[in-house]
Amino acid sequence: MTYTISEITDLRIYPIKSCRGISVESARLTREGLELDRRWMFIDNDHKFVTIRSKPQMTLINTSIDHESGSLVIRIGNDHGKQVNVPIHPDQEWLDANATLVSVDIWDNITDAYAYTDPKIKSLFSEFFGESVALVVKGPEPRICRGNGDATLLGRVEKVNFPDVLPVLIASESSLEELNARLRELSECAITVERFRPNIIIKGGEPWSEDFWKTVRINGDSSLFTTITGGNRNALDLDVVARCARCTVPNVNPDTAEKNPHQPWDLLVSYRRIDEGIKFKPCFGMLCCPRNEGDVKVGMRFEVMEITHAHRYLKGF
Repeated sequence: MTYTISEITDLRIYPIKSCRGISVESARLTREGLELDRRWMFIDNDHKFVTIRSKPQMTLINTSIDHESGSLVIRIGNDHGKQVNVPIHPDQEWLDANATLVSVDIWDNITDAYAYTDPKIKSLFSEFFGESVALVVKGPEPRICRGNGDATLLGRVEKVNFPDVLPVLIASESSLEELNARLRELSECAITVERFRPNIIIKGGEPWSEDFWKTVRINGDSSLFTTITGGNRNALDLDVVARCARCTVPNVNPDTAEKNPHQPWDLLVSYRRIDEGIKFKPCFGMLCCPRNEGDVKVGMRFEVMEITHAHRYLKGF
């Protein structure tokens, strides 16, 4: 049974955790999430991850992919003089010559990463952050999903790069529109979905109906809405394992790095504390673990295959 049929309207990857993302027409969905998503991050001298929570200016760090050279381009604002390039898929020889394997801490979850040793990278971003930081890329040790993605609940072991907890975040345009209508009633400006840093954005369906998704399927072009869903071997299925509990990161304007002292946090808290597992935080978007891998594109058919009323957030870190 299919509960809702919609389509993908946007795909976003955020190569460096908490830095500016990239909107793409297509991407490879892997078991670890969209390819290149949160594969890099910044750490402090204690090897703890650094995010917008403490450094709102991180949203001014732009990223892009140079496919010709196979590089991730990292630039502060639009200043080409403050830019570095690192290889997307470095081989072991390059890593041995240009990085050091270290242990890093994400919410007390220890995993490995390669820290770049290029002094230009170190000095450029340490000056920008106002403290010593290092840029790292995920190492070979699997970072196993925890919380709602734990194998005892999911029935299989899944891994993730540097997201807080789980591989994929899906957001609904309908829910954002409903939130923006409430913001306008308060004489506040509407906000973009980028504030919530989702990977897959879909349209259609009632606002907040995603709260009850259990499994979803990405299954082809949305022009095929009249086609009865069959055994499509190219279908990509995702387990929707938890609601995404939000902090105040969406208060940060991604264009200016200015943090609103109240919105949309205050509004979300007033009516979106809907998960019994984490009552003190509001929810927006759904966290997922892919079952299989394949290419996804804007315009693809998006189906809700199962729903549940048993979602309960579990601390994953």
